[in-house]
Amino acid sequence: MSAIDAAPGTAAADAGRIERARFDLRRWRRFRAIAGPYWRSEERWRASVLLVTAAVLLLGQTAFNLQFVHQSGELTSALAARDAARFWASIRWTLGLLVVAVPIWATYYWVRDTLGLHWRRWLTHRFVDAWLRDRAYYAPGPAGDIDNPDQRIAEDVATFTQQSLYFLTIAVGASIQLVAFVAVLWSISHTLVYFLVGYALLGTTVTMTVFGRPLVGLNFRQLRREADFRFALVRIREHAEPIALSHGEADEAERAKGRFEAVFENWRRLIRTQFGLNLFQYAFSFLTIVLPSAIIASRVLSGELEVGRAVQAGGAFAAILAAMTVVVEHFEGLSRLSAGVDRLYGFARSLDAHAEGAGSGTRLAGQQPPASPGSDGPRIITTGGHRLAFEHVTLETPDRARTLVVDLTLAVEPGRGLLIAGGSGGGKSSLLRAVAGLWTAGSGGIERPGPEQLMFLPQQPYMALGTLRDQLLYPDRGRPIDDAALHALLARVNLGELAERSGGLAAEHDWARVLSIGEQQRLAFARVLLAEPRYAMLDEATSALDAANEEHLYRALALTRTTPVSVSHRPGVVRFHADVLELPGDGSWRRLPADGYRLD
Repeated sequence: MSAIDAAPGTAAADAGRIERARFDLRRWRRFRAIAGPYWRSEERWRASVLLVTAAVLLLGQTAFNLQFVHQSGELTSALAARDAARFWASIRWTLGLLVVAVPIWATYYWVRDTLGLHWRRWLTHRFVDAWLRDRAYYAPGPAGDIDNPDQRIAEDVATFTQQSLYFLTIAVGASIQLVAFVAVLWSISHTLVYFLVGYALLGTTVTMTVFGRPLVGLNFRQLRREADFRFALVRIREHAEPIALSHGEADEAERAKGRFEAVFENWRRLIRTQFGLNLFQYAFSFLTIVLPSAIIASRVLSGELEVGRAVQAGGAFAAILAAMTVVVEHFEGLSRLSAGVDRLYGFARSLDAHAEGAGSGTRLAGQQPPASPGSDGPRIITTGGHRLAFEHVTLETPDRARTLVVDLTLAVEPGRGLLIAGGSGGGKSSLLRAVAGLWTAGSGGIERPGPEQLMFLPQQPYMALGTLRDQLLYPDRGRPIDDAALHALLARVNLGELAERSGGLAAEHDWARVLSIGEQQRLAFARVLLAEPRYAMLDEATSALDAANEEHLYRALALTRTTPVSVSHRPGVVRFHADVLELPGDGSWRRLPADGYRLD
């Protein structure tokens, strides 16, 4: 039985209240963990100035609201008394107030939104840096398994910053409004003040007790399911060609519609819960139209109070009630903010866990992160050096379910290329992942040059967003290379006509769609020829090329100072290497001379 179902005063009700208190306190801690660092960051002075400015403008708003309530009473009393001079004096005063008040209101929103924009930029940079630091976006475990990190960074951060400031300023404004209008209402009717306090407490209690937790949970699930649905649609766009070739449209449609059904069902439950909340909110609000007048009606009818004072009482009552029932009026938005806080906090904790495992990074959540699954056990240690060498390396899959290579010891000296051969699933590509530092489960050590002297070319090259020039210079797009050198580079990989065909080096396209896999592989080779790293790790990097193009690229690479370490099943690449590392797939390994070696 939940606390809502239990009778008041029972042990179950007490337990429920304690649980809800923990629930709210935990969420507040999560909010503080995400929000706090910004207000201690290098931007804290600008943020503080903007926040103080917004608070001052809120004070101005409240002062003008007081004057407008007073003038509305004056207008009503003047009309009731048929006093033309008093009426027109009040009109002139009200118009004068508007001339000053309107810019104050507009400036307040500008200041608030500017602060929110800067906060979003700072927090977005913080999450992007943590997500991309130490390859957290790739790593198995909490950081790699977190659902829809793109949505959490792009949308949840925006919602968090905007809604946080929105509700912060509402809370500050409500506090100012409460203090200002209580004095007005108290001067008119003590009874109204007492009634107002009880009415506000009743509304807040009902809202939090009946609608609180269900709405937060439903909004949390809605954010995730919307993101899952969008991800399914993005996947279709990214893999359009293989889907079309496989005639997989019907299956993809079913999958996408299935994801949307989850969105639909949760949204339907959300609507039903919101319907109940709306019924209560509107009934709660509409009663304030008649309640203040009903309570002081006898004093107005007896002539003790002017009609205008009744109008002032109604305005003050509404203002104070709005200040005291912020939770009631804005609970739907607060529940969405709470769901967003939970998602951002979960993301931050997962990134913290990865940073803890990598021994670097600033904690986003500000607390001890959870241990990553599979983080226990020995790990392969990577050190910097001038060559590529393996020292007693035993490589396991990230979940440690399978051992791929046992006690591998060899060095790849500069100028002596290494071909890694073996059957499918034997650990060839996995060994390259270990060199890259992506897979670390196992033992032993790997010596390798720094990132600028070690380039990896996978079978499916990465085509970055941007121009053709960007593709050639990736990942160091700021290098000062003139156009003539880039045109010559394209010619070296048999893509001499590509620039003219695509609109020049400054042309922007979706290069993964515009270029064939073979063209993409040649473009990736161009990056290596341009950078001339000490080692190039080529994982089936010429699999889509014909034998002539493959030989042409390896010959071009042989003219540079780069030493190739290749994974390949193509017989034509053997002669470009001095040694072969054979991995049968049972954990054993053999080093053989490339001269005379035949790939099956």
